[in-house]
Amino acid sequence: MLKPFLFASAVVLFAISASTAQGPAPEDSTPAAASGQKNPVKPTAESRARAKVIYSQDCALCHGANGDGKGDLATAMGVSTGDWTDGKKLSAKSDEELFKVIRAGKDKMPPEGADRAKDNEVWGLVLYIRDLGKHSAASN
Repeated sequence: MLKPFLFASAVVLFAISASTAQGPAPEDSTPAAASGQKNPVKPTAESRARAKVIYSQDCALCHGANGDGKGDLATAMGVSTGDWTDGKKLSAKSDEELFKVIRAGKDKMPPEGADRAKDNEVWGLVLYIRDLGKHSAASN
């Protein structure tokens, strides 16, 4: 009973956030996203733990708990998200590209705004996403 309620709540929140995002997105003048910027976050136990919490709260519903792109909301909406368990696909993208997509959003994916996560937390998410691909490759 709880899972359908959470799913319905997430769909409603997603619809509201999508409908309120009107007009062009403001330019990102955040220094951490400057062109050519390397990921400043070191992969520590603390940064990984924080990224895992943010991922499970904000990303897993669409991207799947393990990053396979088969989350409940994405499946219900008929949206295809990338499979982050495939390290080869991720290696084609720079940390900066991943940061910008997370921060600004893409297509139906809402942005991870500064009110939800600080820059260093988004950089931590980039590390976490890359780890999803490494863990999958290690288990094969």
